[in-house]
Amino acid sequence: MLKIGLLGAGRIGRVHADAIAGHPQSELVAISDAVTEAADTLATQYGAKAASSEEIIADSSIDAVLIATPTDTHSDLIQAATSAGKAVLCEKPVDLDLERAQACQMAVAETAQPVMIGFNRRFDPSFSALKAAADQGEIGKPEMLSITSFDPAPPPISYVKVSGGLFRDMMIHDFDMANYLMGQLPEQISAIGSAIVDPEIGQAGDVDTAVVTMTYSSGQIAVIKNSRRAVYGYDQRIELLGSDGLLQANNVLENAVVKSTAQGVTGAKPTYFFLERYMPAYRAEWDAFVRAAQHSSPIPVTLADGVAALAMAEAATRSLRSGRAVTLSDVLKPVAK
Repeated sequence: MLKIGLLGAGRIGRVHADAIAGHPQSELVAISDAVTEAADTLATQYGAKAASSEEIIADSSIDAVLIATPTDTHSDLIQAATSAGKAVLCEKPVDLDLERAQACQMAVAETAQPVMIGFNRRFDPSFSALKAAADQGEIGKPEMLSITSFDPAPPPISYVKVSGGLFRDMMIHDFDMANYLMGQLPEQISAIGSAIVDPEIGQAGDVDTAVVTMTYSSGQIAVIKNSRRAVYGYDQRIELLGSDGLLQANNVLENAVVKSTAQGVTGAKPTYFFLERYMPAYRAEWDAFVRAAQHSSPIPVTLADGVAALAMAEAATRSLRSGRAVTLSDVLKPVAK
């Protein structure tokens, strides 16, 4: 039984608390948050204790921590927890700054402690089934990948200003998904974007609508489309075209009812947002972490994966600003051993 400390009791922290407490091989024993009332409330709900992050990390009886705190704290907490001998699952991204994330990667390597980054979409049943089918050669050689990810509505401007931008905050999930499905990193990244959903997002220095094209050494192509607004719900689709066919993972709908009349054929909308869409993925992600931590087996989404996705976000940012394609190797420098 793994004893777990949860760092962060906000919206995503509450999602993880449910997954931890519901797993037969993990026990949620301590919770921290900068807002002490939030930690107290969540700790009471799950029969855990409220404590500071420093106290949780220093507690030798706690085996692992899940980091669900603001992004600018991630690297420091990863390093502190691994230095204290704890396994870590940290929400994405590793950091807002690529250089800082790589420094964290180097420091963690010296501890040999397992660190998993929370790209939960890898564990979505439909996406993982698509990956398995591709790996089994069911569509031949993959040639073109298309990822669509539209939010139902933009976040508050206060969040946009501290999020690191659309590429680091939102599209980073899709960068990781592309790496997962293609099994390699792209050579070049080109980005275009604009703020057409909410002018205030543009005034904050960000975009709310973007398309990124990635090319690979083999000639393969991947395209990612993001928007902060899709009035019909949370649009999450993947298409992978191969030499022998096409794999598709379509939206999860609010229900499976289809109405057919003389006026036409209609069905339900996609589920509204990520909590509804990806709850099974969050539970599967936690199960994968527990199994890896208990059996000292390879972590399925590594710190290096997190750094790679952040480097792709940085490359997309540079491309957007310059209007030119950016070579990923110019951004992602090798980490010293």
